[in-house]
Amino acid sequence: MKSFSKKNILVTGGAGFIGSHLVDNLLEQGHKVVIIDNLSAGKKENINARAKFYKKDITDFKIGNIFRKEKPEMVFHFAAHIEARQSVKDPIFDAKANILGSLNILENCRSVGVKKIVFASSGGEIYGRAKVMPTPEDYLPCPLSPYGVAKLAFEKYLDSYFMMYNIGYLALRYGNVYGPRQNPFGEAGVVAIFANNMLQGKQCVIHGSGKQTKDYIFIDDAIKVTMAACNKNINGIINVATGRETSVMEIFNKLKKITGFKKEAKHIPLPTGVLKRGALSIKKAKRAIRWQPQYNLDKGLSSTVDWFKKQHEK
Repeated sequence: MKSFSKKNILVTGGAGFIGSHLVDNLLEQGHKVVIIDNLSAGKKENINARAKFYKKDITDFKIGNIFRKEKPEMVFHFAAHIEARQSVKDPIFDAKANILGSLNILENCRSVGVKKIVFASSGGEIYGRAKVMPTPEDYLPCPLSPYGVAKLAFEKYLDSYFMMYNIGYLALRYGNVYGPRQNPFGEAGVVAIFANNMLQGKQCVIHGSGKQTKDYIFIDDAIKVTMAACNKNINGIINVATGRETSVMEIFNKLKKITGFKKEAKHIPLPTGVLKRGALSIKKAKRAIRWQPQYNLDKGLSSTVDWFKKQHEK
């Protein structure tokens, strides 16, 4: 894949799951990369040694010093509070990180003349209880959780800054990204949680019947479409997904087969704010950047399990 011209690039959340894979890819293409991450969810071992790292929170106004020193031409904003259910319990905390923290990044982009910002948005939360499946980008968003509301709000800020200050932007509405380096201990990442538990012989917990669906995309595909969209110099919103609904029970049963796990899952009540169905249309990505997923679910799950096996062997 052809790289866009070499740049000074700043990645927030560059020690996290998606962000660290992105950093690796950017460095491979010859870009100079600076990372801002508070390590609340990201891990030191995920940080590429060739990147310059600052341990800072995106809500800290002192990060302006980093922007002025490093002079990034492009910013990938991937730092966030990622737990949708927790945002229901504490919407103020979520808003501080995902709205005020994001605005802090955007204002610093404006102040130092950043040409473009790429934002990790959420296709799984922004559309809410969509009646069209797979859901296209022009579907009227109606997020159910405060997390989804914050993601949509920042998309609107990006559009506003584009019109006022001509800062280009790309809001990538990711489906449920899974794969190596995903945290198996939070509420997000059912693939990582199940795979880790099964390999340790621990029982898996499923909320509700497990018939609720999401759109699961393997990390390598998510990064490839991210880079391809940047290469095309597109502005606006793009779904990053597979276009396919997959239930939690399907994930559980496929992972059971891959790992040889024998225990049945424990079912508990479905919490507030959980969506029953989700799948994202990828027609725009196919048309605009000629991209489509390379990993089917079986291949992606097997690769993820292999990675977790290696972690347990260390």
